[in-house]
This record gives sequence, C-alpha cells and structure tokens, in this order.
Amino acid sequence: MSLFELNDLPLLSRSALDRAETLRSDEQALKQGWSGAKLLRMTRRGQVRVEGERIVFESAVQYSAEPAPEAVLLGVIEDEHIWAIRDNDLDGELMDLRVVGAALQVDDVHLGVLSTALALLNWHDRARYSAVDGSLTTPSNAGWSRIDAAGHEEFPRIDPAVICLIHDGADRVLLGRQQNWPEKMFSLFAGFVEAGESLERCVAREIGEEVGVEVRDIRYLGSQPWPLPRSLMLGFAAVADPEAPLVFSDGEIAEAHWFTRDEVRQALASGAWGSVTGETAAAGQQRLLLPGSISIARTIVESWAAAEV
Repeated sequence: MSLFELNDLPLLSRSALDRAETLRSDEQALKQGWSGAKLLRMTRRGQVRVEGERIVFESAVQYSAEPAPEAVLLGVIEDEHIWAIRDNDLDGELMDLRVVGAALQVDDVHLGVLSTALALLNWHDRARYSAVDGSLTTPSNAGWSRIDAAGHEEFPRIDPAVICLIHDGADRVLLGRQQNWPEKMFSLFAGFVEAGESLERCVAREIGEEVGVEVRDIRYLGSQPWPLPRSLMLGFAAVADPEAPLVFSDGEIAEAHWFTRDEVRQALASGAWGSVTGETAAAGQQRLLLPGSISIARTIVESWAAAEV
C-alpha cells in the first residue's frame, strides 16, 4: 500500500504571527499601541490593497485617535500592533487571499495576518445579533468576541471540514469536479463535519454521498485554516477500490475520474488553476488542472505524487 505524509506544511498553516492574546483585554496597552499601530483595510470580498509585491497597511491613528470599536487586533509584528477593519470603498490594485498567496512573495507572518483578518471580519459580519435572545451584539476583547444585551459573550465560530485524497493503494488517485467548476478542473473531496460525528466517520459519509464509494484505511494528514468564510480544513487520505462504480447521489459532483500518478505529476508541473490558459485546456492538451498553492488540497496532492509506490 502506498503510504505518504505531507511533504510540507500547507501554506496557510505556516503562520508565524504573534497573536498577542494577552493584549486583547488590556485596554490601556491597546490605546498606547494604537498611535504606532498599522491598520489593514479589507473589503467584504476579502480584498486588500497591494502595491508591487507588498500588502498596504496604513497608520491606525490616521483613522481614529483611539482603537476603533469595529477594528480587530490581529497580533504584533516587530512591536507594532496590527489591526484590521472592513472597508468596502478601497481603490487601487486589490487582491484577495487566494491571489496574494499565489502571486506575491508574502512571508508566513503576513499570510497569517491576511487569513486571521479574513476569518475575524467574516465572523463579525454574521454575528451582529445574539444567538441567545436576538439582541444586537457589540465587539469586545479587541474584536475577539461580541457581547449581547444580557452580557452573554460569543466567540468566533470555526466550521470543521474534512478534505480527503482517495487513492487505490498503488499509483491511481480519484479526483472530482464540482458542478460549478470549469471543465478539467479537479480536486479532492471535502465536506463539513456534522453534529455528533467523528472526523473519520465524516470522511466515509462524505465520500459515499459524493461519489458512492466505500473507503478504508482513513488516515489523518494535517490541517489548514480556510477562512472562506470560516472553516478549518482537516486533511485525510483513504483507500478505495478503483473498480467500484461511481454514483453522484448528492448532485454536488459533476464528474470524477481515476488519474495515474504520472498524470498528476504532469498536471502539477503545468501550474495551477488560472495559470493554464483556457485555450490550452480547450484544445485538449491539458486533461487535468489542479488547485493552487493556497489550498491544502495542493499540498496533499503534491505529497501523494512525490511518494514512491
């Protein structure tokens, strides 16, 4: 059987950001640090302004004299407090997390800044009313919680999801294309963990629902934050019979195929989604397009492709 481990940390799991948890409740320290703090503006689509190869930060004190209630503290970089705020009126060159991770030479610290900002601001957008009594909530703890009218404190939600590479124990892997993806774009199978469900059971259920095959030898590989809008992706590998019929019962998967290791290696060498022209794909020169480097799916596929049979 072909066993493999991740050959590298997923891109978004490498964050070296100092999250400065003790600062969040220290109002005096937050006020003192605000004068020299940097502020990241992010649109509702998760876009930030970039100049050349760098993400643009602004002086926080130019926005307000003291920490803004709607801003969230992301952490500390070289003794400077780093905050983020929602701003849908950004202009200039804008990029989101997917593009920044693929197009810019952004270090692990700033990738952590982007992913944390996106996750927190997305949560705030959806947590303006209390789940307990429906009252309006207000930000607290430097943006790391919200409090309702009765004093109940709510914290950012994370939705766990599994993502699994299915292989035959030798040199073939099963990849699928979702209904809304362009032709020839394939990836791993994924789904959200349900209440009362273990991760391994979720893997087996999701694979059964999406392509109708039974899997065995389910193995955990690693995890990655995926703030689109607020998931944590938990990576697995499992074995299935390539002769088993594929059944697309839940309507999410448009097609799935078994690809050889050589085909996957060729696709990896060709780049990622968006880096191969539509003309090339349409001409039939590229049978398979794979996810970009920002996704744990890419890391898992690369690790499987590099493994020796």
